[in-house]
Order: sequence, then structure tokens, then C-alpha cells
Amino acid sequence: MADKMTKAQRHYCMSRIHSSGTKPEIRLRRALWHMGFRYRVNDPRLPGKPDIVFGRYRTVVFVHGCFWHGHQGCSLYTVPKTNVEFWVSKVERNKVRDSAVWRRLEALGWKVVVVWECQLKKAVFEETVLRVKDEIVSGGKEYRERIALARQLREKSRKERAERKARDKYFSQEIKAKYSR
Repeated sequence: MADKMTKAQRHYCMSRIHSSGTKPEIRLRRALWHMGFRYRVNDPRLPGKPDIVFGRYRTVVFVHGCFWHGHQGCSLYTVPKTNVEFWVSKVERNKVRDSAVWRRLEALGWKVVVVWECQLKKAVFEETVLRVKDEIVSGGKEYRERIALARQLREKSRKERAERKARDKYFSQEIKAKYSR
């Protein structure tokens, strides 16, 4: 079936679609704000400029549109009938970019949470918000555990250096005393 819009109309409609500040994203942010979470939006210091960044919990949330990111098995993701090759490659590039960004964020120590547009529909919204809340809190716990472990390792290393320094000082004094007689 051919497109019902002219090329100019389709171009105008597609140009109105933005990557940040979407209705599903705003709905999720509002719900999390009311739960007491504070966050940054689209932080450019992080790879991929995540939609929502919880620095305290070392967790980022991406709110993905089912069509644009190819949510398999979702009714909102269908390949358009026109220009199929372009759309399939476009969605595939988005998926590859997404996974690369996630790997980079995880390598930097961030927990990545992905929320699909269809998971923010009224029927499952509360369930999704609770899942995201649990993942944010667990990301914070993991982060605090990593920080505590790193602190313990630094303290252990500091003690070992101090012991080594004291031992070296003792032996150097022994050697000086032995040869100064």
C-alpha cells in the first residue's frame, strides 16, 4: 500500500519526532520524581546521553520507542511497507549503536535500564515504574558495594605500604648500626 501522505507531508511529520522529552519519557520521569528520585536528563558527559541519569545510584535509564529501536514481538514495531530496505537498516544501526553505548556505560561502572514505549502504556505503567525503581535501588546497592570494596582494598594496600616502610626503616637502621661500629 502506498503512503497516504505526500512526500512533503511525510517529511514534516517525521521532522516533528524528537529524541528527547517524549511523552513516555516524561511520564516515567514524573512518576520517579514523585517517588523521591532525583536525576539529570540527557547528560552529555555520558556515552549515548542517557534519557535519565541517577548519579547517586550509578544507574541510567533509556526510554526506547518500540519502532525506532526495533522492539521484537511488539505490536508497535512494524516495518513500513515503503522504503523497507532503508527502515530495516536504520533500525539495525540503532540496535548496534544502543548495544555499543550500553557496553561503554557498563564498562564505566553504570547500571543500564531499558524501558520500552509499550511498557509505559496505562495497563502496565505501575508495574513498569516499580520494576525501574527496584533496578535503580539495586544499582545503587551494587555501586555502594563496589565503593566499599575499593575502599577496603585501598586501606589494605595503605597498611601494607606502611608496614613495608617501617620494616625497611628498621633494616636500614640495623645495617647502619652494624657497619658504624
